[in-house]
Amino acid sequence: MSGIGILGGTFDPIHDGHLALGQAAYELLKLEHVLFVPAARPPHKVADRVTDPETRCRMVELAIAGNPAFEMSRMEIDRPGLSYTIDTLRAITAERREGGAAPELTLILSVESLLGFNEWEDATGILDLARVAALPRPGTPTPDRAWLTRHFPGREDRFLYLDGFHLSHASRELRALAARGRSLRYLVPDAVADFIRR
Repeated sequence: MSGIGILGGTFDPIHDGHLALGQAAYELLKLEHVLFVPAARPPHKVADRVTDPETRCRMVELAIAGNPAFEMSRMEIDRPGLSYTIDTLRAITAERREGGAAPELTLILSVESLLGFNEWEDATGILDLARVAALPRPGTPTPDRAWLTRHFPGREDRFLYLDGFHLSHASRELRALAARGRSLRYLVPDAVADFIRR
């Protein structure tokens, strides 16, 4: 086993693509487990209307139940202020070191997130604490080595791509479907679809 995968996000709602991404990272990278970290107040969505954190946490709990490779952390939900990945990785690293271990962390992202990663709070600090595994998506350009070199010179080896897996839908598309009364069956776990209907 090789470290812990960190899969953060708004998860509004969590969907099968998130779960499949977590499972693919777990298997391809031979991770000990994947930690799902719902964001309380994502800095890039401050103006957006986001479902309350407790509801999103509950959906994550329902979605990952029964998969021993998946865990959820309330770290960002319980921490005041905006949810910055660098703060989360520092806290996870400190927590693991207190427990006598400091496993390698892998931040799991979509390629869309990677395209904006150079603008994240302390992106180079993130690379000091974790490698980044990005998921290519059909129709979205995948940053090449030249892009990585331009934004993160000398750190290109901290990035890798999860080949052979593609995410097909985004949470915003699923929210729009739900708002129109459309079924989310086969798009989100059944327990999450039932929870949203209530």
